[in-house]
Amino acid sequence: MERKEIEKMSISALYHKYGIFIILIAMVIISSILNPIFLSRANIINVVRQLAVVMIIACGAQFVMICGMIDLSPGAVLALAGCIGCMAYVTTESVFLAILASVGVGALVGLVMGFIITQFNLLTFIMTLAMMNIARGLALIFTDGKPINKIGKLAVIGQGYIGPIPIPIIIMAVCVVIIWLVSSKTKFGRYTYAVGGNQNAAEACGINVKMIKLKSYIIDGALVGLSGIVLMSRINSGQPAMGDGYEFDAITAIIVGGTSMTGGAGSILGTLVGGLIVSIINNILNLQNVSTYYQQVIKGIIIAVAVLIDVSTKAPSKRKRIFEKSGEKA
Repeated sequence: MERKEIEKMSISALYHKYGIFIILIAMVIISSILNPIFLSRANIINVVRQLAVVMIIACGAQFVMICGMIDLSPGAVLALAGCIGCMAYVTTESVFLAILASVGVGALVGLVMGFIITQFNLLTFIMTLAMMNIARGLALIFTDGKPINKIGKLAVIGQGYIGPIPIPIIIMAVCVVIIWLVSSKTKFGRYTYAVGGNQNAAEACGINVKMIKLKSYIIDGALVGLSGIVLMSRINSGQPAMGDGYEFDAITAIIVGGTSMTGGAGSILGTLVGGLIVSIINNILNLQNVSTYYQQVIKGIIIAVAVLIDVSTKAPSKRKRIFEKSGEKA
């Protein structure tokens, strides 16, 4: 019996350490066999470019999920912030002010959500679901439901290159590095893990849990705003109906990357690999001309399996802690 438990625990530890990388390698091999075009330079750049917007969202959403919360509003907030950024450019013809407006709107939305959640103890699911509808409605109101065209030089952000590398990929890489530094090298980053791991213990240690949660939502909102201006500039138009489903892709990337739904565990490297897996799946399904209806089913199955694996691989360690506590009492 003990031998089986040890083997199960070793498999669990092996999965948590290398499983995500093994899955990524397997996905690359399978995709290249299914369609030789997959490994072409143009397609690889396309895969990473498509990942950029989702990954920028995931960078911010990861802090929220590590704290044990969730955000369902990024898709709608992306549309609102991106459209306001485009409107700012049309008015001022300043790329910098357009980016600032988009990021500022996203951060403001994050501040509002974080404040209500922390001050009124509202469930994150309810608040972010409400904000999803509010943001979508505001995007349609501000634009009168019409696209914002003639964004001129702003399109460079989503379509331009620095050398051979598309600018969205560079923005994504910068975001990943900054989030890695913040999560691993700062007090705030360490406190998010503490809050997600055990909120009561974090409070007992003197951590201002409400402030950590509030800051997490502000960072989340700011990066959603940044992703909004990147996406709108890429499609060369401010579209108030854009962004639908992006929150789902971001959450999928985070969970597949190993971040726990209950909080307290996760890494930006894992999220990046998870995002690559999701992007590869989307790409190969498109190359194989699979219907978008089936793609939604497949994505749903992926996130369900990822959560099941997360729960099952944590079960042995939870049982071990229970046995240890019962032994101490005895």
